[in-house]
Amino acid sequence: MTTPALLPLSGRRIPTLAPGASSFPYHRATLRLSEKFILLLILSAFITLCFGAFFFLPDNSKHKRFDLGLEHMLIPHIDSSKEGRLSGGPVIHGQGLHDEHRHREEEESLRSKIRADHERVLEEAKEKLRKSREQLRAEIQTEKNKVAEQLKVKDGAGKPLPPVPMPKLVGINDGDPGDPEVKEKRDKIREMMKHAWDSYRQYGWGHNELKPLSKKGHSTNIFGNSQMGATIVDALDTLYIMGLHSEFKEGQEWIQQNLNFSVNAEVSVFEVNIRFIGGLLAAYYLSGQEVFKVKAVQLAEKLLPAFNTPTGIPWAMVNLKSGVGRNWGWASAGSSILAEFGTLHMEFVHLSYLTGNPAYFQKVIHIRKLLAKMDRPNGLYPNYLNPRTGRWGQHHTSVGGLGDSFYEYLLKAWLMSDKTDTEARRTYDDAIEAIERHLIRKSNGGLTFIGEWKNGHLERKMGHLTCFAGGMFALGADGSPNDKAGHYLQLGAEIAHTCHESYDRTVLKLGPEAFKFDSGLEAVAVRQNEKYYILRPEVIETYWYMWRFTHDPKYRQWGWEAAQAIDKHCRVSGGFSGIKDVYSSTPTYDDVQQSFFLAETLKYLYLLFSSDDLLPLDNWVFNTEAHPLPVLRLGNITLPGSSAVQ
Repeated sequence: MTTPALLPLSGRRIPTLAPGASSFPYHRATLRLSEKFILLLILSAFITLCFGAFFFLPDNSKHKRFDLGLEHMLIPHIDSSKEGRLSGGPVIHGQGLHDEHRHREEEESLRSKIRADHERVLEEAKEKLRKSREQLRAEIQTEKNKVAEQLKVKDGAGKPLPPVPMPKLVGINDGDPGDPEVKEKRDKIREMMKHAWDSYRQYGWGHNELKPLSKKGHSTNIFGNSQMGATIVDALDTLYIMGLHSEFKEGQEWIQQNLNFSVNAEVSVFEVNIRFIGGLLAAYYLSGQEVFKVKAVQLAEKLLPAFNTPTGIPWAMVNLKSGVGRNWGWASAGSSILAEFGTLHMEFVHLSYLTGNPAYFQKVIHIRKLLAKMDRPNGLYPNYLNPRTGRWGQHHTSVGGLGDSFYEYLLKAWLMSDKTDTEARRTYDDAIEAIERHLIRKSNGGLTFIGEWKNGHLERKMGHLTCFAGGMFALGADGSPNDKAGHYLQLGAEIAHTCHESYDRTVLKLGPEAFKFDSGLEAVAVRQNEKYYILRPEVIETYWYMWRFTHDPKYRQWGWEAAQAIDKHCRVSGGFSGIKDVYSSTPTYDDVQQSFFLAETLKYLYLLFSSDDLLPLDNWVFNTEAHPLPVLRLGNITLPGSSAVQ
């Protein structure tokens, strides 16, 4: 940008009995732990009632009166400070005899109730002992289902959300490009998506991602130890806009039945927000299916405890069950990361809109206000901020990893508000001005690149992640101050060209993770650990934005080159895999099909070969995971420095 699951009860095989063995259903060798638990429960209840009967049933030989400890509840309290008076009323002659008689009646009533309960439980115990093993299993499963339903209700599954008007939705399907050649390319991208989805469906269903060579599920620490179906949620809107509706329905059914956030899993707040909440919200807006909105809100509630820090800057990770948060150990002495806490605004504003709960909006606006008060070295935002002290960490600024989507979301907050959030736009413009002054340079060979600022020094290295910025500059060109729209559109084109060169200068025609501009090398990776390609979308994302704003045919040509290279070198029988070295003619696979490949890379390629009326940019804003969210033109949200959104 695991703990292995227990087998379900119904999936366990019950051993058969040997010939001549007792068919009694409680044979020790055939019992499960849950069945033993039921038996112990029944036995303990039986013993308790037997002892209860021994102590509480009348002793006819002695007619002994038992003190049941009920006097303080059944008879008025004697007030010793007022001789001969009961508290709360006057002395009544004969009252003591009356109370004694009433007490005996209540005591006898209690004994009768105990006898009846005793007999009832005995009958229930006998009934249980007469049941077969299968009947007991069914009862246990029923009880488990009841508990699961109760947990769902507790988590808000049944909590109705306020009805709000749906924003104007334009261009959510079709997008036929007209030209048969372009349509043929678009159909090829659709086929690639189907191969990626079908492979995940066959080999990794329910897991977060897929290992396409091993043909099994895969997960990383950003999703914790749980199977949350990240690929399903991330791919939904791509399936929808491609018209793969049966596949979309498969994903919807899995989410409805299996997506559960009450799990003991520590997840990345940033990644879960952009992939899960963004994906669920986009699926809701595109399809109108309420389940996606409900699930998004449930998950958002689980993320809110991450904001419980002294500054309100959220932790990088939060445990979905306990709400405990922490930061990555490697992140500058426990700091939060700019691109992570700065990439929440779009989704959280939509959450406030859909729920009527201002808490989401307030959390992200608080972050913006805090950053506005802080000093920034050379006008640049460092990548690290300590959530305890509110101070910057090490002075490292990047438009690539660690910083990238913070700037993207400033621009997109303005666009999503129908250009009324002027504070966001002003902050974006100031940040881009500082970036252009300190980070953007031209190489000796004439390639424009964006370097990284580290402790007062510019590192002449650009990451694949940074390549998104070409599209961002083009997207933000309209509305730039001082009539600089043409300048920023040109800057976007130059970044697109540089990133294309990083692809073109490899053997496989796929871009490396990072590339240098020094020692006579330009747009080429130097270190072995920077030569990999993990199905990233950023270069293709910039091609698409540049196509939308210029309709220069070279962007479709470059996109098609990338699509062909992915299909040729990354496609395997079990899906698509990343590659460890793009400069090697015999690629080695990393055996991971990233969820963002379906969410972003294939979606941007499909849009590149579609007409502009599919998800038009006047009506939709894409989050950093390429999930489209509609522009909010409704007067329900007022943003700082702006009028109400109309």
